[in-house]
Amino acid sequence: MPHIPPRHLAEGPRVGIRHFTHDDAAEFTARARESKDLHHPWLFPPDSVQAYEAYAGRLIEDRTKAGFLVCEKDPDPASGSTPGGSIAGFVNINNIVEGGFLSGALGYGAFAHAAGRGLMREGLDLVVRYAFGPMRLHRLEINVQPGNAASIALARACGFRLEGFSPRMLYIDGDWRDHQRWAITAESVTSG
Repeated sequence: MPHIPPRHLAEGPRVGIRHFTHDDAAEFTARARESKDLHHPWLFPPDSVQAYEAYAGRLIEDRTKAGFLVCEKDPDPASGSTPGGSIAGFVNINNIVEGGFLSGALGYGAFAHAAGRGLMREGLDLVVRYAFGPMRLHRLEINVQPGNAASIALARACGFRLEGFSPRMLYIDGDWRDHQRWAITAESVTSG
């Protein structure tokens, strides 16, 4: 029986977003290995099937997390990608809090073959609208190391506003790293 790709939760002109699946391990980890230079020292997505299984398992099973793959809509037969388009990057919503807060913290990364092509901008916009629509969240926050110019530019381009600075906020690559806090609320998306 042929593999049927998961359906996109939302689509733009060039990309669609969908949830992680265990079947994405081979392509995701290959893309992560190809993108090590792009990602270092900012993030470290799983680059082995075993690490991917643990990572994706948390995103699939933990109600306080939601993981989205940003996939190109037109598949490239030469890429060896999953039918339905190659994985351009990922956007995860972590620390989802319900009740009066209705908030989550975003983390994201483009893969090297997709960097600089505007695909992640389109994908992040889709995730934000999905979070404020079907997920019914009210606020999203992105924490970015001040030297990560590409990530800051993406946050700004998608309408996030700079809210503050947190010294030594997250432990990354062997040290506690400073972060800028960028945020957006549902009202700014629906009114903008």
